[in-house]
Amino acid sequence: MPLPRGRHALFISVTLLYWVSLYTYVPILSPYMESIGFSFLMMGIVLGSYGFMQILIRFPLGIMSDRLRRRKPFMFIGFITSAFGCLFFILFDGFAGVTAARAMTGISASAWVAFTVLYASYYVGSEATKAMGTISVATVSGQLIGMGISGIVAETWGWSSTFWIGGITALIGGGVCWFIYESKDGVYRPPMKLRDIPTVIGSPILLKVSILSILAHSVLFITMFGFTPSYAVSIGADKLFLSMLVIAFMVPHAFASLISGKRIAPRYGIWPTIVTGFVISGLCTALIPFYHSLPLLLFTQAINGFAQGLHLPLLMGLSIQSVDNEKRATAMGFYQSVYAAGMFGGPFIAGWLNESFGLTGGFTFGAIVGLCAAILTAYWARARTTI
Repeated sequence: MPLPRGRHALFISVTLLYWVSLYTYVPILSPYMESIGFSFLMMGIVLGSYGFMQILIRFPLGIMSDRLRRRKPFMFIGFITSAFGCLFFILFDGFAGVTAARAMTGISASAWVAFTVLYASYYVGSEATKAMGTISVATVSGQLIGMGISGIVAETWGWSSTFWIGGITALIGGGVCWFIYESKDGVYRPPMKLRDIPTVIGSPILLKVSILSILAHSVLFITMFGFTPSYAVSIGADKLFLSMLVIAFMVPHAFASLISGKRIAPRYGIWPTIVTGFVISGLCTALIPFYHSLPLLLFTQAINGFAQGLHLPLLMGLSIQSVDNEKRATAMGFYQSVYAAGMFGGPFIAGWLNESFGLTGGFTFGAIVGLCAAILTAYWARARTTI
């Protein structure tokens, strides 16, 4: 039986609250750490801890959720750890405390798999794509709302106000999530199995798109989710401009994510689309240190956002394309755990390079990563080993 629209609306509202709580402070995080005296290396470690915790937690958490056939408790854990992460940001401004805060939010982000599985159960099997499309829009919308208000809130009430907003939003979301619908029998999904991993990654396409996704997330977490806001501040941006920068990046990013698989890839080909996304994002990243005009930075980061939105959804779809249905949960769990390495490694290495060469070092590294990904994609597509 189809579920009432009210249950769908409540779930989408909870999803929005989840991503708002996690992303309200992301645009101001690197400028905030710089303002309290952190070195670029320390900033890279803090930013990378978010991905590191997902490497450790996401896969086992998914296995546990599958075995218990319960999703709401894990969603609640996601909200509570998000709230604790914000609380740590408020209470501590030392390196250990801030690192622990960001690591806590990485645990929160690991709970995302529970959201997707539960919402997919609201639809019949043939409508799974529709479910993922709807919740993907909610994801991007929540991130955009959170990041969009970040600079405005910080400009009005100071840096710590973004953590207060994130924490309060997480508490509200944690309370509301208990009212969303979950069957009394739980939601079944074939559990992810560790013993299936060697067989699953024997699929050349899964292994290769996982590598490409590591590189893609490295660039994303070096740029807009990493050091681009710090560079904007260094050339005269105020906190309000950071909100404008986020909107300029995220709106084209969301638009590209929506049309990449439906419009662009069917017309021009999946692999050419992915290559194009990597090339443009690599070039835009390389040029960041040469932008000394805020309007120019705004314009080019809109292009960067669109470019990065081209390849990310395509890579996710390809990760399960050639995998048997009964092993898709394992494939997706592997894929999501692996690309978290990019969330960790990208900002960590960039922070280390920034320490020696300034922000130019990190952005140059991000550009090299993007262009290497484009070369790998072109080579694998030409060799016809990924098709």
